Amino acid sequence: MTNLTIPPRSLPTTFMGFPFAPDLDRLDAHFAIIGMPYGDPYTMDETINDQTRAPTAVRRASERTSHGLDRWDFDIGGTVFDGKNVKVVDVGDIPGDPRNLGRHYALAEQAVRKILAAGALPITIGGDHGVPIPVLRAFSDHGPITLIHVDAHLDWRDEVNGVREGYSSTIRRASEMQHIQGIFQIGIRGQGSARVDEFEAAQRYGANIITANELRQRGMTAVLDMIPAGALYYLTIDADGLDPAVMPAVLAPQPGGLSYMNIIELIQGLCRKGHLVGMDIVEIAPSMDSHDITSITAGHIILNAIGAAVRAGRCDR
Repeated sequence: MTNLTIPPRSLPTTFMGFPFAPDLDRLDAHFAIIGMPYGDPYTMDETINDQTRAPTAVRRASERTSHGLDRWDFDIGGTVFDGKNVKVVDVGDIPGDPRNLGRHYALAEQAVRKILAAGALPITIGGDHGVPIPVLRAFSDHGPITLIHVDAHLDWRDEVNGVREGYSSTIRRASEMQHIQGIFQIGIRGQGSARVDEFEAAQRYGANIITANELRQRGMTAVLDMIPAGALYYLTIDADGLDPAVMPAVLAPQPGGLSYMNIIELIQGLCRKGHLVGMDIVEIAPSMDSHDITSITAGHIILNAIGAAVRAGRCDR
């Protein structure tokens, strides 16, 4: 048995009550929920931040997300599993070690590699936006990957305080991975972490930057038409990519982001035109939530991703 994860902090509450499956060497699942509470902190104050509590918050709120997987879901167009024998498990959380602040990234990469080796689709609950870096590394033998990034911010910082794998550098690090062969950044708006040279670096790379205003003017269908068909897609969702009215529990809210239905249209569109191979939802700050609306919305997004992938034949392979 490979002990790469620890039980969810709120056991017996796994996501949606799905079985807890910590033995990644014997994983038998189509979808694997995994919590990654810790990123790469820029300061000691960020070693334990509010986002570290998000996997627990989303799991607990999942009890309010759905009253039963046998119910008709009008966003999905039927029951989540569509009458199929779908296996979803929760593999627990990647632990942190205050004496070794990089070890959890190595554990995260190992865990996702084992999930992929088992043929399961990893769905990560962060944590801050640094956590997709080790997740994306784990796909090195499963490319080429088209990266779909929903965020208010560009995330092309090269380093902050000497840290190169923190939450402002995620897409810059992804651009350096050979198996990432296309980047689409959707919902970018306002002022955030991007300096002029970082924006220019993204342009030189060839990142497709779709601002929130462009999305509003053209619609999600036009954005989906820009994304190559028949590809493998990894979707990373920063909660502040959505409008704060939809996901208020973020540290850097920006008005004018994606709506919930924009996200659902994006997920369903990706599953229709290619293959969703992984996704994450990050940057939820539970202490700033209102009636758990952000965590509940995250749960709905995860269920929609599962439902869309099931309908695209994920569980037929």
